Amino acid sequence: MTPSHFAFSMAFALGLTGVALHRHHLLSALLCLEAMMLSLFVALSLWSLNLSTASFSPAPMILLAFSACEAGTGLSLLVATARTHGTDRLKNLSLLQC
Repeated sequence: MTPSHFAFSMAFALGLTGVALHRHHLLSALLCLEAMMLSLFVALSLWSLNLSTASFSPAPMILLAFSACEAGTGLSLLVATARTHGTDRLKNLSLLQC
């Protein structure tokens, strides 16, 4: 495993542990998801460059488009929950407390 592969794997793993362990606020969970998507984007871009093919690989751009859609959806959910519940703490966002 090259050092760049290790760095991107660890960046993804850190984002995943951030989502799994630090679930206090919705915004922190969204930031960890964005860190995971950014590490996937950079790793996919470098992987397509390392293949040394003459053709253009659209996979990094498709991933970037999905990441932008995910960020927009997440921020709209953040605004909606902050307006209805008054906070973005994940502990207070239980569906059973309606």
